[in-house]
Amino acid sequence: MTTQINSTLHSLPLLGRGKVRDNYAVGEDKLLIVTSDRLSAFDVIMNEPIPDKGRVLNQMANFWFDKLAHVVPNHLTGIAPETVVAADEVEQVRGRAVVAKRLKPIMVEAVVRGYIIGSGWKDYQETGAICGIQLPAGLPQAAKLDAPIFTPAAKAEKGEHDENISFAEMEKRIGVELAAKMRDISIQLYTEAANYAATRGIIIADTKFEFGLDDNGVLHLMDEVLTADSSRFWPADSYATGISPPSFDKQFVRDYLETITSWNKTAPAPTLPDEVVQKTAAKYREALERLTGESLKA
Repeated sequence: MTTQINSTLHSLPLLGRGKVRDNYAVGEDKLLIVTSDRLSAFDVIMNEPIPDKGRVLNQMANFWFDKLAHVVPNHLTGIAPETVVAADEVEQVRGRAVVAKRLKPIMVEAVVRGYIIGSGWKDYQETGAICGIQLPAGLPQAAKLDAPIFTPAAKAEKGEHDENISFAEMEKRIGVELAAKMRDISIQLYTEAANYAATRGIIIADTKFEFGLDDNGVLHLMDEVLTADSSRFWPADSYATGISPPSFDKQFVRDYLETITSWNKTAPAPTLPDEVVQKTAAKYREALERLTGESLKA
């Protein structure tokens, strides 16, 4: 297993580093997106990388981009990342990068929830609703909702927490028509993915999508899709309500961090024990193999 915290490409201009991905310009209209092994929890980047995480995420996202391409266009160009970097940089991008269309990002995350967990569970306990969507009383933690709900979040400035917003607020920010289109496409993407994952023994509890517009105003799915970073994956055979179910994603890290009462969920991050790092790496790999039927490509 290998780790890569930061890419250090000299052949392309670096546009910026996100929590997990490094973005480089490829001409005026394309990006090279390199997925690192950094892990972000509660919007804080951990100090310890998760071995092979970036390659797992990249392979999983590409699987879903291909599987869901009939629903909405996506940012992939099909250009091999190895062909746009210098020869001595190929190993930095192999298996962990894509060449993508350069889109105008929509600054609202499209969150779809099929189960009541995480911040949604906390919201429900306090208000009986999730992001203003009223739900039946008495639901236990991890309960399946009658139908998936769309709960958008405003993308925060770097280092800040994303903020749940109402659909009405989303309409105000990006327009009624675009908001409705994003909502409907997001629910369709979630539903198709959840139905497929169920055949692989996986429950997709919730997920978030990111969208952008091309120069012609066409909506595209971008960034990542249905990875263990952007979704909660639960093994169906150990699913139960009333608890935070065992998970194939970074919920394992979140649950550990919740035990550190002295940490206020802001940087700097506490140290992750090696056992947590290694178990998280194993969870990511298992999610890839169970969902896609593929091992991590060499």
